[in-house]
Amino acid sequence: MKRILATIAVLVAAALLVPGGASATNGMNLEGYGPIAAAMGGASLAFDNGTAAMMNNPATMALFPTGLRFDLALGSLGPDVDAIVTTPMGALTAESDATAFYMPAFGMMYRRDAWGVGLGVFSQGGMGTEYGAGTWLADPSMGANTALDGGLVNRSELSVGRVIVPGVYAVNEQLSLGASLEFVWAGLDLRMALSEAQFQDLANPMAQNIGTASGTLLGAFGSLYEPFGGTGISRVHHAYFDFSNDSDLYGQARGVGVAGKIGFVFEVNEKVSIGATYHSPTALGDLETDEATLSMAVNIDPGVLQGLPTGEYVDMEIPVSGSISVNDFQWPAVYGIGAAVRPNDRLLVAADLRYIDWSGVMENFSMTFTADDTPANGAFAGLAMDAVLFQKWEDQAVVSLGGAVKATDALTIRAGFNYGSNPVPDDYLNALFPAIVESHLAVGGGWDFAERGEVNVSFVTAFESDATNPGNGSTIPPVESTHSQFNWMVMYSYGF
Repeated sequence: MKRILATIAVLVAAALLVPGGASATNGMNLEGYGPIAAAMGGASLAFDNGTAAMMNNPATMALFPTGLRFDLALGSLGPDVDAIVTTPMGALTAESDATAFYMPAFGMMYRRDAWGVGLGVFSQGGMGTEYGAGTWLADPSMGANTALDGGLVNRSELSVGRVIVPGVYAVNEQLSLGASLEFVWAGLDLRMALSEAQFQDLANPMAQNIGTASGTLLGAFGSLYEPFGGTGISRVHHAYFDFSNDSDLYGQARGVGVAGKIGFVFEVNEKVSIGATYHSPTALGDLETDEATLSMAVNIDPGVLQGLPTGEYVDMEIPVSGSISVNDFQWPAVYGIGAAVRPNDRLLVAADLRYIDWSGVMENFSMTFTADDTPANGAFAGLAMDAVLFQKWEDQAVVSLGGAVKATDALTIRAGFNYGSNPVPDDYLNALFPAIVESHLAVGGGWDFAERGEVNVSFVTAFESDATNPGNGSTIPPVESTHSQFNWMVMYSYGF
């Protein structure tokens, strides 16, 4: 028992050290949790699919054999993301270098008689892109000043994971109830360059089509910015938010919180079962870091910073150090219902319908930057700016269809299809957050190689989707985003 507990502690600690994943494909959710479900298009709400039930429907854990079960999984997301802008010089394509994200998962379950309890650590999902210093996104002023632009990495990596403690109770031979309490953590890296046109849209109350900016720091900058009636700054080459540690373990801005799930499974007869679940929205604290920078590359009369204008303008970058709070970032509520049919001992067919309440949590992406109160920050010391990027995501309906055939006593073959409507409106699509994938085709299988040991695998292709942010028709050009993926997962299971 001591060895078992030590192994559990090591596996949980290892999983906690790895980010929760990025570039998921039902919005920011994965198309399937666990390779059994993933290989069946994500269908999982009404049949035994291992300890991934903690992420899917905890009530299906009542369908396990009695005893103790361990699952250890590793998955990989392989996004292929491009951002394309059309200019007078032709179309320019930026390819994201973020092409592989690895996600571990661990689950254990003990069931005896009508009761069962468990423990798991799972990657929830997220988003991630990285456009290098040689892409058009690295040059917001589009060549107007290559000394200050042309080398800005644009990067996003959002990871979310959960430590889950589930419980299940079989009310009778047909009805089982499940619930879980979850500790949720989230991390975010962001490097985002804004052009002068985007900055003006955010800061000008008469525009604000893509978002808003306000606060004392913006007021101080506006007193210098000549297009806003100030004196001393003739133009903005870029504004650049940077809070990123480039770590493979955790994001720079971090927050923790709680959530929960409830569900049931009802076995109508030996061949048909139905299941349903409700996943609550998270209660995460703000994602925060004290190590952030807001840089402004400008054409400026340097003397105005000391109150002594000279009339001579130069290009320079003004870095302002400070802290960032990503305000009220949450994961949405999910409602799901599904059915599983077993026409015979070797065939399983399953279908799920999920409704994801993205509109309840993805109305805006809101940040507060507070400058350090230090002499190095000059006139901006101690001042703050609130920046909001409109998201206005739509709720998403996700359909999962899958089947499994027991080809031999040891080998099971699975296949499935998953479709989730694109939740991101074109008007607010951002190349750093292209969560637009819709259709998935999945295959996989399982191999029982010991009395209570097995390996399951899944392979999922997310077909390319494209969408275009139309810009504003003048100063902000249209940007087309394309996104496809190839994902895989492998899981080792053992019970005794």
